Amino acid sequence: MKRDLLALSDFSPKDIENILKRSAVLKKLLRQGKQHQTLKGKSLGMIFEKSSTRTRVSFEVGMYQLGGQALFLSAADLQIGRGEPLADTARTLSHYLDGIMIRTFAQSTVEELAREATIPVINGLSDLHHPCQALADLLTIKEKKGKLKGLKLAYVGDGNNVANSLIEACVKTGMHISVACPHGYEPDAAVMREATQVAHGTGSELVLVNDPEKAVWDADVVYTDVWASMGQEAEKAIREKAFEGYQVNAKLMKAAHPKAIALHCLPAHRGEEITADVIDGPQSAVFEQAGNRLHTQKAVMEMLMR
Repeated sequence: MKRDLLALSDFSPKDIENILKRSAVLKKLLRQGKQHQTLKGKSLGMIFEKSSTRTRVSFEVGMYQLGGQALFLSAADLQIGRGEPLADTARTLSHYLDGIMIRTFAQSTVEELAREATIPVINGLSDLHHPCQALADLLTIKEKKGKLKGLKLAYVGDGNNVANSLIEACVKTGMHISVACPHGYEPDAAVMREATQVAHGTGSELVLVNDPEKAVWDADVVYTDVWASMGQEAEKAIREKAFEGYQVNAKLMKAAHPKAIALHCLPAHRGEEITADVIDGPQSAVFEQAGNRLHTQKAVMEMLMR
């Protein structure tokens, strides 16, 4: 029976643990120059309705390193760009490929693709979830802190797709998460409800506040993202006003644990949601975090496509 990754809620805590363990092994093998072509002869189709730097390069290179090939499929070049039903595209691609990664707007698009395809589907990003990013975040935290369970992560900013997946990642692994958002910009209500239930079983604490300093207090990890995500450019001025006081800067970092690390999923707008002295400073693990997308996504592709 095929498996998909549409959201981190699809994976059990054990699945996530296994992915992180395998990611560490794959990272070590790559650094040692050892072959690990576990997907030799396999093909991944990558559908992009949203542009990308990290998602495209990490999946394409990752598939190459695993011995397979990745095909870049712009939505504008596919027949779905001319009105072909997504279901027909899914059924057709299932005859050519061994897996599909899609980076799109609506979560319903990802879910329909997975429902109609007979091959694994990976959510490379939707407006609701960004599970691949969250897995890379977990690997980075584990590398820096040596563990996950019991640590506190503070997320400051928009309750967007990144926040939703971080919440799911934290409660699945027993991390505590405190989210600070302005009124009207909270994480998805359904994600919060389900995560609250999961947290009861894993010992995780999930807190939603409007005060960034309260969220960041004694945190081991401080995380932020852009205030206006792709497709929200028209709201930029409104959002900048709403998010005044939600900037991750040196002053806010002082409220965190002295050995806290700063994370950002990129791209970043220095001087807006984060200051240059934080993202480029000694507490930042942002670019290692970006690099870990390669290793965790390879582990996911192995799990689903092998």
